Amino acid sequence: MEKKDLKPAIVFRYFEEVCQVPRPSKKEEKIRAYLLDFAQKHNLACKTDEAGNVLMSKPATAGKENLKTVILQSHMDMVCEKNKDTQHNFDTDPIETYIDGEWLKAKGTTLGADNGIGVATQLAVLASDDIEHGPIQCLFTVDEETGLTGAFALKEGFMDGDILINLDSEDEGELFIGCAGGAGTTAQFPCPMTAAPEGYFFFRVAVKGLTGGHSGDDINKNRANANKLLNRFLVQLMQKYDLHLCEIDGGNLHNAIPREAHAVCAVPMKDKESVRVDLNIYLSEVENEFAVTEPNLVMELESESPCAEVMQQDAMKNFLHSIYAVHNGVYAMSQDIPGLVETSSNLASIKQRDGKLVVVTSQRSSILSSRKDMSQMVSSAFLLGGAEVTTGDGYPGWKPNPSSEILQVSVESYKRLFATEPKIKAIHAGLECGLFLEKYPSLDMVSFGPTLRGVHSPDERMLIPTVDKFWRHLLDVLAHIPAKA
Repeated sequence: MEKKDLKPAIVFRYFEEVCQVPRPSKKEEKIRAYLLDFAQKHNLACKTDEAGNVLMSKPATAGKENLKTVILQSHMDMVCEKNKDTQHNFDTDPIETYIDGEWLKAKGTTLGADNGIGVATQLAVLASDDIEHGPIQCLFTVDEETGLTGAFALKEGFMDGDILINLDSEDEGELFIGCAGGAGTTAQFPCPMTAAPEGYFFFRVAVKGLTGGHSGDDINKNRANANKLLNRFLVQLMQKYDLHLCEIDGGNLHNAIPREAHAVCAVPMKDKESVRVDLNIYLSEVENEFAVTEPNLVMELESESPCAEVMQQDAMKNFLHSIYAVHNGVYAMSQDIPGLVETSSNLASIKQRDGKLVVVTSQRSSILSSRKDMSQMVSSAFLLGGAEVTTGDGYPGWKPNPSSEILQVSVESYKRLFATEPKIKAIHAGLECGLFLEKYPSLDMVSFGPTLRGVHSPDERMLIPTVDKFWRHLLDVLAHIPAKA
């Protein structure tokens, strides 16, 4: 199969165009310009707000003018993750896509189908002249991935639809009617440095090859966290030897499970070979623990040139113990929806900045009080280690409405097209829908999309056959939107 043969052709054509436009979070200028140019070429009413959100409007097809107005919604930014050996500048370079069997992938980077396929689908609807629909508005929001900035900044009156269909879900055949809320907790540990001891063996230890993934949707899949694996080994060394820490770095994005981490350390020269033996033993243990979910786990230990400075011992111990103690992963499962994660936390990144060790974490829950409790639990572990801790205001969840009218339309449409029942679910990831409800409380909402896997990592891929099913389903839903009262 070649890309020119992909179906539906119009959706994949626009997806390929979107992939040519750099669109990192908080740097949406180029994709916004592309969208505004699209609106002008197709003579569509279009406006932007102060945050940079874009809204395009398309009139109803003949005979459908009395249907309720539908807002199709996606976000224009993408998570920018690449493999260490991939040469790619997300600010300037297009995403290089290729076909691998039934999957569409990117060469060494995130694919950006989250949520580029939603953007492409909206453009396909707006450009098509052979589909039936009532009045349509298409909302493209900014900076969903790093702060939901566009959804937060959306003002009342910017759009005026009755129904919102969010196109940012990742499992074809599943209709989402709820999502978790979340917040980020950041700790800044003091990192006082002192002269490095002489006669010590300096080495770099690294964790590589982890699966990673979305810190909400993949948090229950028992994938290893690179920061946790590295820290666990360092604490073991600290308990046996006179360990000194020179530098540490792991993870990147608050909403991605970290795949790589490394530290530069020192131990007395007499313990050099013992440390190598310890690593082999530790690696065999964690390989056994994560045999199913982390088949490509690698840990490496290499000699390093001596560092001029090392972290002061008490500060190092407080830091490493706090990282060991802080919760990571699933904390509670939903009591209402079987299989749904209720509350979780992700130890996302560790960076050295301006004399501090900065640790970024994210907490999610479908229950606000539980999310606050999780954030406080994480904060407490950091505070005990002497860190300065802040937790952001976060974003609200989207409470499920099983009696939703657009849900019933979507269910009946799916059954009619595919002779099977779709699954009705809530998602542990954050969607913008909760924020939309704050500004537009009467909105009736549902979310669905094609099947994506490995999002927020270079393993991101899209299952090609599900795009056609998603497209057919969306068009059928649009043709059966109820009339205005």
